[in-house]
Amino acid sequence: MTVAGVMKQFQVVGRKAPTEEVANPEAFRIVLFAPNAVIAKSKFWYFMHQFRKMKKSTGEILDVVEIVEKNTSQVKNYGIWIRYDSRSGTHNMYREYRDVALTGAVTQLYDEMAGRHRTRPRSIQIIRTAALKTEDVKRVDMLQYTSKDQKFPLPHRVHQAKRGAKALSDRTFTTVRPTTFFK
Repeated sequence: MTVAGVMKQFQVVGRKAPTEEVANPEAFRIVLFAPNAVIAKSKFWYFMHQFRKMKKSTGEILDVVEIVEKNTSQVKNYGIWIRYDSRSGTHNMYREYRDVALTGAVTQLYDEMAGRHRTRPRSIQIIRTAALKTEDVKRVDMLQYTSKDQKFPLPHRVHQAKRGAKALSDRTFTTVRPTTFFK
């Protein structure tokens, strides 16, 4: 699997192809992350072959739906449990990310795992995801953002010319370099 851009969340429903013995086989639903629907279907068959000994040639996809988050106007904390294969073995890991959407947090996960651990996207399996409350955050990198009085100062701002009646008297160009550092 290649990761190109932002990951999306898909719900894929599939089953074994109906036969004369079993006219209505059991359907299986998997929620997974992939860059597009084609790769989501491929990952569905990968997991179904592992868990149910079912493969693409003996089954059918019933539905593929992209799951979109409703509220992306607020930053949230996400916890992601993964399993990945490294050069030395298989490892379980728990990671925390801040983003406006779960898909953004998963994209950060794939980017960070590629950078820090040289892990290929095909080697990563997302086991579970959760939106975390402030008191559930464990990692030091995330704890710095959990205090109530958190502020993000902008120390180097360039003041713009005022609008209105006084704006006519202000100059557009000046020979003095602007002061951008304010206490």
